Amino acid sequence: MYDTPDSARTEETRLKICGETVQPLVEGALYWPSEECLIVADLHFEKGSSYAARGVHLPPYDTSATLTRLEELVARLKPASVIALGDSFHDGDARARIAPSDAARIKNLTNACAWTWIAGNHDPLPEGFGGNIAEEVERASLTFRHEPAPAPARGEVAGHLHPCAVVRVRGRRLRRRCFASDGTRLILPAFGAYTGGLNVCDVAYSDLFAGRDFHAWMMGRDQIVPVAASRLVADRTL
Repeated sequence: MYDTPDSARTEETRLKICGETVQPLVEGALYWPSEECLIVADLHFEKGSSYAARGVHLPPYDTSATLTRLEELVARLKPASVIALGDSFHDGDARARIAPSDAARIKNLTNACAWTWIAGNHDPLPEGFGGNIAEEVERASLTFRHEPAPAPARGEVAGHLHPCAVVRVRGRRLRRRCFASDGTRLILPAFGAYTGGLNVCDVAYSDLFAGRDFHAWMMGRDQIVPVAASRLVADRTL
């Protein structure tokens, strides 16, 4: 199910979902080499300005920071297609608040390849930024959607939950964003600059991975490290 070479650097880390080989990247995105497809989840553009509108003042640079990381990935991998797994914009008013320069950067990205926006629970379908819009996408043996189905779903690739994982290393707590997979479905970490994480030990994941038979592919600085669910700990126990 899992193929982890001695060198666990990003580009060399592989996992299989229903027979399809994909690469989890330390940037928090997924690459599907056979389809030349880049997948990102939960960009949450304009989250900072959304909080500012409610009186919670955060530095207003999250959209630009997220776009910079995304532009770097697209430039390096040169994907034929990109799938954004929903919640690409933090709310329905993000389009009105986004800086014209950032809107232009998004359009440049969507013009560079076949781009698909999947609808999320936060954002309306992001019209006016180029690309195609879909509720979900089926390709080969995989199905791409925003929110994981509550029942077993073979070949599902989803976002929404912002997974992270916690382990103890030499008596210290190590908490990282992660990919969560049991080989039949995969949940991506949030890509957005201001997005948090929900521990994969949370009850929200209990129906997704029966018997906790899954791995958390934890994101390090320059490598992805698979950790069995049996080694993970809940936040409340720390």
